[in-house]
Formats: sequence, structure tokens, C-alpha cells
Amino acid sequence: MRLAAFFLVGIFFGIVATKSEVISWFRIHEMFRFESFHMYGVIGSAVVSSAIVLALMKSFNIKTLDGKAVSYKVKPMQVRRFLIGGSIFGLGWGLIGACPGPMFTMLGHGFLIFIVVIFSAIVGAFAYGALRDRLPH
Repeated sequence: MRLAAFFLVGIFFGIVATKSEVISWFRIHEMFRFESFHMYGVIGSAVVSSAIVLALMKSFNIKTLDGKAVSYKVKPMQVRRFLIGGSIFGLGWGLIGACPGPMFTMLGHGFLIFIVVIFSAIVGAFAYGALRDRLPH
């Protein structure tokens, strides 16, 4: 039953990503060339609404699916780390034309090249996991 809930949320995310055009390579290209506010508006709306929902979940003591209280730790600002990581993420986003979330939506739309992208993302995640202890954090 729990997997069905995740599946339905994924379908909903795919529909929203499609209708809001965040999976469009042209919209992503406009964003990186500073030609349109569209993507910045979508990302900003997601950040603000997520902050509001998280604050409400904490104030009403809503539990996660695992039954744990919603919590988070405020981490210290590490500007150098954020700049390097954000630059690598942005470079990949710009080259591929999709961030990790919509990759699956793009595959669902029939762009089969995203099989390579998803496979590469999985290999990258495993490589990070294997090298994490040796990387500067």
C-alpha cells in the first residue's frame, strides 16, 4: 500500500512537471540564459511552499510515514562547498537539460536517451557513496 502512495505521488509530480513546462529543455535554456523568469518563479514557489508546509508539519507535530516526528538540523554555511557543488549540479543540469526529478518524467515522455542519464546518475550516486569518507565535507 505504501508503494502505491509513492507511485501516485510520482505520477502527480510528472503531470505537474509537464503542465508547468519545467521538463522543457527550452525553458531550462531560457533560465540559464536569463531570458525568462518562468523557471525561477517555479523554483522559488517550490521553496516557499515547502518551507510553509514544513513549518506547519512541525507546529502540528505531524509524523512522517515511518512514524517519526518531522525534524531538521540547521547546518553551518559553507560557501565554498555550496559554490563547488552547485556549480557541478548546474553544469550537469545545463548539459543534460533536466535536473534529477524530471529525468523520469522525460523518460516517461518517450525520450529514451534519458535511460543513459538515469544510469549515469545512479552510478554517480554510488561513486559518491563509495568516496564520501575521502571527500572534503
